[in-house]
Order: sequence, then structure tokens, then C-alpha cells
Amino acid sequence: MNFTQRVVRRSALLSRTLLGLVVLSGLLLVHAVVVENISSPTLWLWQLKLLDLQSATDLLVATGAATLARAQYARTVRPAIGAIGRAVPDLAPDNRLAWSFQVTNAAQDVAVVTDVSYGLLLVPAEPDGPVDTLSWTGRAEVDHRLIERELVCNEDYWLSLMGVGRPLPAQGAAFVGWFTEEAMRVIVELYVRIQVVDRVGDVHERVFPCLRGADRTPRNPSPLLN
Repeated sequence: MNFTQRVVRRSALLSRTLLGLVVLSGLLLVHAVVVENISSPTLWLWQLKLLDLQSATDLLVATGAATLARAQYARTVRPAIGAIGRAVPDLAPDNRLAWSFQVTNAAQDVAVVTDVSYGLLLVPAEPDGPVDTLSWTGRAEVDHRLIERELVCNEDYWLSLMGVGRPLPAQGAAFVGWFTEEAMRVIVELYVRIQVVDRVGDVHERVFPCLRGADRTPRNPSPLLN
């Protein structure tokens, strides 16, 4: 499974349209060059004079510059999605320690959530039971499967109601959930797949394993990290 951030969809208006204009400008420049260098054209295509050579060159330069400017701006506002996991007190009842997981945005611009899905892998219910397989579902299905394994929401675990339209602020974080030792005995791994859209309309995706590296039997809170 790929855990790196990737662009899953670019804005058609701000990306493909500009690229199409660059291609069109290049074709017009080629046409202008051919027309300028044929003294007696025999084909109707070369008898057409769409643009003169200077205008076609200027158009290609302008559209090329716009495409480069868009690409540079897209890098500037590109979200930098990361995550933080820590064993913390004061989340689970009875003052139990719990593994807390947050998604962060270390970029300088806000991103907006467009999709969140989960992949839950559980320990087999029976010692010789089949190994769980990964499938992407919503939060409600995760709750249903965990309740079937006798875990109690807001007592053994809790998942945030992070959904479509939630902003992921610049230099900020969004809480995903927390898991007690009881929950982590049942959960092999919980993957969260998050998609966000940036200011130029590009959609970015990243998958996180919420319990990778987790202290499954926490006895002390994790140290604060800068």
C-alpha cells in the first residue's frame, strides 16, 4: 500500500484547459511557419492565414508562461498532509491512556476535505479463523464491526465525524480518533484514506495506518514533540 501523498485529480479548468491552449498555440505557430515559407501553396490548409508568425509566437509564449505560473502556484498552495500519533490521558473514561491519532497540514494554505474512508483489519474472532481482508468503508461500518466485537464507542474507542467539507487549516490538525488498549487488542490496523482539494482545485490523497508504531499497552503518556 502506498502511503505517500499523491495528486489523484487536477482541476480540468485550471490545468487541462491551459495545456490545451499551449498545444493549440504550438499548432498555430507551426502553421504560421509553414505558410511563411511556402511561396505557392497548393493545399487549402496552407492558403489559410490564421495568424502571422509574430502573433503565433507571442500566443505560444503567453500560454506557456500561464501554464508555468499555474504549476508554480499549485506547488505553493499544495497541502502537506502528515499525521501524529501519541499515547495521551484525558480522552478515555476512567483516566485510561489511549492512542490518539491526528491528521495534520504543514503547508501554508488551507485544504478542504472531499472524501474520508476507512480500512479496518481485525484480529480473527476464532483462533483458527480466516484472516481479515481490507476493504474501504465509511465510519458507520467501522462502528458496526467494532461493536460486533464487543467494543463500546466513546469508551473503548472513538472516531471523529470528519467528513466532506471540513477545512484542514494551514499549520493545523484534524482529530481522527483514539483507541484504548482494549480496542487495540482487537484491531490489527485501521487505515484512513483522506482526500483534500487545494485552492487551485487539485485533489490530493494520502493513506495513513492509524496504529502503526502505536504503543498498544500504554503505561505512560507520550512526550510532547515540537
